[in-house]
Amino acid sequence: MQNTRLLEQFGVDLIEKSVDPVIGRDRQIETVLQILSRKHKNNPALIGEPGVGKTAIVEAVAQRIASGQVPECLRSKRLFSLDMASVLAGTKYRGEFEERIRDLLGEIRRVDNIILFIDEVHTIVGAGAAEGAIDAANLLKPALGRGEVQIIGATTLNEYRKFIEKDSALARRFRTVLIPEASKVETTAILRGLRESLEAHHRIPISDEAIEAAVELSCRYMTEQFLPDKALDLLDEGAAAARLSPLGGDCGRLEASLHEAVREGEYERAACLRDRLHRLKKSPASVRCVQRQDVALAVSNRTGIPIGSISAPEKQRLCELETLLCSRVIGQEAAISSVCQAVRRGRSGLSEQKRPIASMIFLGPTGVGKTELCKALAETVYGSREAMIRIDMSEYMEKFSSSRLIGAPPGYVGHDEGGELTEKVRRRPYSLILLDEIEKAHRDVCGLLLQIMDDGILTDSLGRRVDFRNTMLVMTSNLGSTQGGIGFEQTEKNAAQRALREHFSPEFLGRVDCISCFESLSEEALEEIASIQLERLRLRAEHQNLHLHFAPELAKALAQRSRNEKSGARAIRTLIQNELESPLSKRLLSRPLPQTVTATAERDRICLQ
Repeated sequence: MQNTRLLEQFGVDLIEKSVDPVIGRDRQIETVLQILSRKHKNNPALIGEPGVGKTAIVEAVAQRIASGQVPECLRSKRLFSLDMASVLAGTKYRGEFEERIRDLLGEIRRVDNIILFIDEVHTIVGAGAAEGAIDAANLLKPALGRGEVQIIGATTLNEYRKFIEKDSALARRFRTVLIPEASKVETTAILRGLRESLEAHHRIPISDEAIEAAVELSCRYMTEQFLPDKALDLLDEGAAAARLSPLGGDCGRLEASLHEAVREGEYERAACLRDRLHRLKKSPASVRCVQRQDVALAVSNRTGIPIGSISAPEKQRLCELETLLCSRVIGQEAAISSVCQAVRRGRSGLSEQKRPIASMIFLGPTGVGKTELCKALAETVYGSREAMIRIDMSEYMEKFSSSRLIGAPPGYVGHDEGGELTEKVRRRPYSLILLDEIEKAHRDVCGLLLQIMDDGILTDSLGRRVDFRNTMLVMTSNLGSTQGGIGFEQTEKNAAQRALREHFSPEFLGRVDCISCFESLSEEALEEIASIQLERLRLRAEHQNLHLHFAPELAKALAQRSRNEKSGARAIRTLIQNELESPLSKRLLSRPLPQTVTATAERDRICLQ
């Protein structure tokens, strides 16, 4: 074998390297071998999205060369993976990089049976190009043109267009091979072929249902990545988690100890360990292998989305959802009931999986609890108020403002930053989206929402598909509502719904799961809200060593005054701030503690004693 010192220094011989078996992709492998067998322009460039298996195809070519399953002209070839970072490393002065490339090419000419594989081949464009120097691409062009060197390149479609396609002299020396994403059937076959190596690494068996779950769940919840890489990632992560469980960990540790005892010649200890391992594996209560729930847990940990069977605490919360929400939002039982039905349909899995959990419009006058219900839903269903993404649609009144949701178009400032809505959902895919005062948004903005409500997918300005299928979309509106009055009469409900139909297109409203009409708050509901607000104030005051007592008629007086203000429950909060919190804060700062204060209602004001 001829001396290949530089190639071994800056690369790896893929034919000698031990790699996992490559399953499928026979058509693409045959295409690569066909291009390598050509007399001219025999340099294939594998182009495909990250994770579709470009490097695996090159490893399959190396395996076929090693086994002799290639044309006669390729049987004596050696396939080296060249690391461009290693080639660049240490070339501080002008001319060092060019000299290193020249020496590499000289070694390849001398050996005359080398095929180079350059992963991320677009990096040769500009590599080593200091002031007055020549980059790697221009150094390689003459050798590629004369057929003195054969290169297999691999890169993504975007990077190929950005770096290589612009240089037509470089692009014509390569023959592109598009590598599509593997299908679900192909991915399942690939995972079954790799099962043995994964089991040997994790020392735990992998069930067929775990393999099927990895393919199914990765397609459902990891839309930004590609098969087969994302399914293999999930299966690997699920197997690692299963091995760390008490039983899986015990089996793994015993097997490791057994191999160590055999390697060191301690056969008596090895026999004892073998018997213990045999008893552990045979025990019916101790059989452990990677199951569907292990893969589902891996997806949940990665995305924050609860997957699989609904836990007992969540089942109880969903069954008692009306009670939990009614304790937070007063006087809106009918609206809460329709919302709870939509949430249960989505979370139980009976609704369409390609749409958001629920798409709802909350219709009603100001201060009746629309936003408060969204906060309560976020805390009850999603576990935290932080899971609510709130966007004020009054900021999206212009036609061009729709780009803020998905990101600025190419050439505009902020194009690389993504959109306000899409980026938040990408970071937290399990969340509640509140679009406040949707009627103020431009019609083009509402047009963007059609895709979310219909397909659960929205493509941002960078071409990334953002998954909205695990979100809950809530839009609030004041259309057609009257400010004030006791009760929201049926005629007013009809007027509000008529105004909604006039403002929004039929295709928009047809995609909404639930339109909930909120009633104007009655005096009894306002009194109950006032009592809740006063109790919260009393608890805050207790923390400051201030003891508050409220007269029984105070809540009723606040309710009557807020009804006259015609702004619903918000008026109660304003009255408490101005007439209770402000004088109490002054008293708290000016007088010694502890203090006891009694608040009473006299005519149109609150008195403190």
